[in-house]
Amino acid sequence: MLIRSVAELSGTKYEVEWGNGTSWRLLTAGDNMGFTVCHTVVRAGTSSLLEYRAHLEACYCLAGSGEIEDADGTVHRITPGVLYALDRHDRHHLRADPHTDLTLISVFNPPLHGTERHLLDRDEASSY
Repeated sequence: MLIRSVAELSGTKYEVEWGNGTSWRLLTAGDNMGFTVCHTVVRAGTSSLLEYRAHLEACYCLAGSGEIEDADGTVHRITPGVLYALDRHDRHHLRADPHTDLTLISVFNPPLHGTERHLLDRDEASSY
């Protein structure tokens, strides 16, 4: 059985500053579970253009609010209790509202190694 907390990952390589927030990689490929679970905080007022070419991702909102805009321009509100799933390696903009951080539980398949970071200073979508 694995027991992990955000507190014990703080300050380790599994506390990842990914560009517009922080992600604690609670389960990674090294745990041999077949998926990754992250506690992810998206900083208030940020916008990230993302596209996971090698992974499928589902995110469940725990706190805060924001939106996800898909490739055709449709915007979906993200609030506590809302899940979104990128089931087609969807290119998307993830935006946290300006007044509060957006807190998500993110699940990746196949699993992440755990130290991946986004490159958000380009015109193209960040991917890993």
